Amino acid sequence: MSEIKTHSTELTSQYIAQVAGDLERNTKEQERIGQEIEALQEQLRALQQDHTVLVNMQQALSTASPAAEAAAPSVPHQASASPKQSKPKKAPATTAKKTAAKKPAAKTSSVKASETAAKPTLVEVIRGHLEQQSEPRSAAEITTALTQAHPDRSVKTTVVRTTLEGLVAKGHAHRTKQGSSVFYTAAAVSAPAPAEPQQEAAAG
Repeated sequence: MSEIKTHSTELTSQYIAQVAGDLERNTKEQERIGQEIEALQEQLRALQQDHTVLVNMQQALSTASPAAEAAAPSVPHQASASPKQSKPKKAPATTAKKTAAKKPAAKTSSVKASETAAKPTLVEVIRGHLEQQSEPRSAAEITTALTQAHPDRSVKTTVVRTTLEGLVAKGHAHRTKQGSSVFYTAAAVSAPAPAEPQQEAAAG
């Protein structure tokens, strides 16, 4: 009887360990998928931001083009006007004022669009931070550094870790494991290699 009880206890212990292992794997899988969703949402926000910038630039350029076209015919119109008539002389001045008023508005829109376009995405920020480091960094260390350097951004460790894994998958970063900790370093950039075909094309 004691042997049966012992065998039953061992089976129960094995089942408990198996269920605990399955539960742990399930939890980790949920965390992984959640991190991927957050990373995809971050990429979507970056694409939406780029779309807004491009639309603003397109509107600014389309506004500047009619202003330039309207300024061109004003010179022959002044030459053809009769010197005795005083009213037509005022019209080009009014046109010039309107054109001058439109140009600063177009410049302001272009400046705003360029300022928005200058803001890098989270992927670019993380990659640039890695390239500046001489030693491997963990996701938590990178998150802390980015939070201090970019207080206007909402940087989460889970999103940073997922972004780092994406850089590793694309060959832009390397991952090293020390015990239970994971560290990341930037991949070596070989810029001179692809520059040669461009120089040859420019020479031809």
